[in-house]
Amino acid sequence: MTFHARLAAAGLMLAALGACSPETEKKAEAPAPSPAPAVAPVPDTYAFRIGQLEAVALRDGALTFPVGGQDIPWKNAEVSSLLRASGVTDDTVHLSIQPLLVKDGDRIVLIDTGAGGQMGTEGKLQASLRTAGVAPAQVTDILISHTHGDHVGGLVANGALVFPNATIRMSIPEWTALQSDAEMAELVRVITPKVQAFAPGAVVAPNITAVSLDGHTPGHSGYEIAQGGGRLLYVGDALHSSILSVQRPDWRNNWDADSAAAIATRQGLLERGASQGLLIYGNHFPFPGLGRFQRRDDGFVWAPDPAPAS
Repeated sequence: MTFHARLAAAGLMLAALGACSPETEKKAEAPAPSPAPAVAPVPDTYAFRIGQLEAVALRDGALTFPVGGQDIPWKNAEVSSLLRASGVTDDTVHLSIQPLLVKDGDRIVLIDTGAGGQMGTEGKLQASLRTAGVAPAQVTDILISHTHGDHVGGLVANGALVFPNATIRMSIPEWTALQSDAEMAELVRVITPKVQAFAPGAVVAPNITAVSLDGHTPGHSGYEIAQGGGRLLYVGDALHSSILSVQRPDWRNNWDADSAAAIATRQGLLERGASQGLLIYGNHFPFPGLGRFQRRDDGFVWAPDPAPAS
């Protein structure tokens, strides 16, 4: 079973049951990485604007994948050297998890819901929402990029909806695939009354348009938010690592359902982003996940915005 399948099964089934067995907890816990230099604590939220819209990056947690470990999806021999060249000293791929909140008048839109606290260090979304001054019942719309556990794990807890008043939107292909997954039956049962599936490219909320980003899952979607001269593209899992996915988009990622399509999507996103100077939101990039793609030599690099403190 793949890492994402284990994450989905463990996170969502346990969320539905509201309990974790010791055996499942043991299986869910990732090996502890080598000690890293002390760093400043990551904040729970980061507020910014897209035009006149209020937006907030919401910390849910982080995933770590030691190079050479079972679950790391990049098997290339050059992974370690590329990480070291980019300043990573512990030979580990670090992936943040940060859903995005967008406030538009009386609409409060949440893009993805994190892992729901069933794996590792995730599950901080509710605390981040409180910091942002938003209660779960206030969320009106939830947009799902795809249905892996670290994106839908926060939808259900104790067999009930976490966001009881929100319409849940995802692409038709993604919803169809989810309904056919026996391991997700309990999640499907709980969320079905709230789901509205959309055709790729649909306007899914005021000022927000779904963008097909093929390859990672059958109906993976990004979301383009445009208002008042501001524009941002939420890329979901089209790119996982701000280092590996950006600098080597041609590398196969074992999490992708269709590797060829996923590689083409990454390359297209990098080209478009760099050419247009487009503000990007990387759900798994270093918090708060904001930045732009820049050309360097024959490839691309990630330029975070705001830039990290020196």
